[in-house]
Amino acid sequence: MAVSYTAVVDVDGEGRNGGHVRSSDGLLDTSLALPKELGGAGGATNPEQLLAAGWAACFLGALRRAATSRKIRLTSTTITAQITLTHGDDGEFSLSAVLNPVLGGVDRATAQELAQAAHQICPYSKALRDNIPVTVNADAAAS
Repeated sequence: MAVSYTAVVDVDGEGRNGGHVRSSDGLLDTSLALPKELGGAGGATNPEQLLAAGWAACFLGALRRAATSRKIRLTSTTITAQITLTHGDDGEFSLSAVLNPVLGGVDRATAQELAQAAHQICPYSKALRDNIPVTVNADAAAS
């Protein structure tokens, strides 16, 4: 398999609690902070938001690819991704995800079919499938 692209990101400092993220091309350059909900100061992004952003963007690309391969024209695509950090009684942390794509130009059944197809081809979905609970709730955009 040929390499298409490699992202290189450095994180320094305290990681999720006061660290800094910087990509090798300088396009990503931001601070990290522990969310207020976890007892932190907030005011900066966190790993869960970064995962949600990356996965959502990739998933929309996979949706468009699935639609194109079926000769379906989408008039719009939006998605809300939710990444939830949980911890058990044993103190171990884990993640779960909910992906909520909304597709224009198709009915709800077609939106759901395309979302399931996208979930099979999206690299993020492939990497996380069977590793964390994932729910995909597709809907059609209001006309």
